[in-house]
Amino acid sequence: MEPVQQPNQLNIEISEEIAEGTYANLAIITHSHAEFVLDFVNVMPGTPKSKVKARVILTPQHAKRLMKALMENIQKYESVNGPIKDLEEIQLPMNFGPAGQA
Repeated sequence: MEPVQQPNQLNIEISEEIAEGTYANLAIITHSHAEFVLDFVNVMPGTPKSKVKARVILTPQHAKRLMKALMENIQKYESVNGPIKDLEEIQLPMNFGPAGQA
């Protein structure tokens, strides 16, 4: 028996490399009248230079959908795990991270 595919169901594949993900602790968002550009960066303490690890370009409509989806998922997360503290609420020392050089 063949699996029944629902109408409008999307079949999405992901490569192993993409499935591993890329860590980012900074997102830089710019936009024009036609698109939003999200640059994801991994900033390491004590390093003077950081590289963009991923760039995602969205239409304004998709950027708004992403914002709504993030808001819904954050609400779901917080309902189970409690409020996420904003970075301004957490006092991080300016020299956090490993000391010394590798």
